[in-house]
Amino acid sequence: MEVILKKDVEHLGFVDDLVKVKPGYGRNYLVPNGLAVIATNSEKKILQENLKQKEQKNQKIISELESIKKKIESLELIIKSKVGEDQKLFGSVTTASIAAELKKEDIDIEKKCIIINGANTIKTVGSFSATIRLHRDLKASLSFEVASE
Repeated sequence: MEVILKKDVEHLGFVDDLVKVKPGYGRNYLVPNGLAVIATNSEKKILQENLKQKEQKNQKIISELESIKKKIESLELIIKSKVGEDQKLFGSVTTASIAAELKKEDIDIEKKCIIINGANTIKTVGSFSATIRLHRDLKASLSFEVASE
């Protein structure tokens, strides 16, 4: 079954993607929750027209996001946390804490767009990296350090 996504769906695709899914997943989850519509011929024609219009807007948005990407990649981020024995953290560093630290640097990124490389959470002191999805076609790499307070 082919559907056209109306919202970003984790591990499936982005808005206006034409994707194939199992019929039950499409009919019982994606369509009723407003995440997708069934890809009929008329819906595909509407999609093609929308994509033509969005292409110019996307180029402008990507050029603006390039400056944010450069700022993120040049950033030396240090996240301070309480540390116990053996350099283990009390709690953990998550995508939400990375988003909060970026917000302090005037960079507003949603936590769902941040992927910590190699783990979901960080529970020790050290140097780590994350990938930040700024746009469908644009990703930035962030290197950061977790240090004791």
